[in-house]
Amino acid sequence: MIDRTGTARWYFRRPGFPRRALPGLPWSPQFMAEYAAAMEGQRDDIGKSKTIPGSISALVVSYYRSSEFLALADSTQRTTRNILERFRAEHGHKRVAHLEKRHVQSILSEKATTPTAANRLLRLIRGLMIHAIDLGWRRDDPSVGIKKLRHKTVGFRTWEEEHIESFLSHHKPGTRAHLAFSLLLYTGQRRSDVVRMGRQHIRGNVLSITQQKTGQTVDIRLHGELRSIIDTLPRDNLTFILSDRGKPLTPESFTNWFKQQVAAVVDQDGNRLLPDGLSAHGLRKATCRRLAAVGCSAHEIMAISGHQTLAEVTRYTIAANRIHLAERAVTAMEKKERV
Repeated sequence: MIDRTGTARWYFRRPGFPRRALPGLPWSPQFMAEYAAAMEGQRDDIGKSKTIPGSISALVVSYYRSSEFLALADSTQRTTRNILERFRAEHGHKRVAHLEKRHVQSILSEKATTPTAANRLLRLIRGLMIHAIDLGWRRDDPSVGIKKLRHKTVGFRTWEEEHIESFLSHHKPGTRAHLAFSLLLYTGQRRSDVVRMGRQHIRGNVLSITQQKTGQTVDIRLHGELRSIIDTLPRDNLTFILSDRGKPLTPESFTNWFKQQVAAVVDQDGNRLLPDGLSAHGLRKATCRRLAAVGCSAHEIMAISGHQTLAEVTRYTIAANRIHLAERAVTAMEKKERV
């Protein structure tokens, strides 16, 4: 519609929310980004009139507009927002100035059975309190001195060679599951990057992509097996992996779909052949394991995986070296015994 100044404006109305003007021209990047956010209920200004000034809810809304939050990768923003929105739903009405250390401890104690989630929430609460101090809403951080919950974790389960063989034996070449698995295994990239991969990322025999999470650009020479698979794919799709409706997948929908493909690997009696806990990220770890096993250095692995620090990949080279050293030790012992 045309407003009083003669400017054309486009409006969006989501059921249950007031009408909102969307910026930019229809189909422009700014317009579509605002439209998508509104459709997903992520517009921070929606319902703002109901937010109490000085409340935790108001603090969360302010944090969403901070440079700290906006500097995060899109996938990290979504994860952070999901956690904070649950926190906001439970405690948003409370005053930021009234939050004490005992309150934070009580909130975390409710998540004692899920220590990883509790520690993640603690980290975000600390970020919120720092933001509150910057705004002048508080003078101190009530989360200071609160220790993380102790727990043992090995992270995502790594795919072993027998797991890889079982999956590829079940999901034959030409299937979407085989394609997705091959992209994960032969590039070592995260799900957020694999779902974006397309022919536009290939120059000659090299796949170049800027990782969504880190902003790191990696250039990977295509494995022969992956090259032959890509050569059979249609050339008019924006991404290699598509949904049943022919649309690109989001990282979240890809994860859910991939879990189904793992569960579908069964024997003739319907018994699952793959253990629980195998995920797309576990294949990224398998790629690093394979690279270390053939003698690649930590820096060579980083060049493919895009890891930011040596500490993240050194464990793979250490494990591989232990295996080789053990083999050499047994071989030396056998030679000594034959003398």
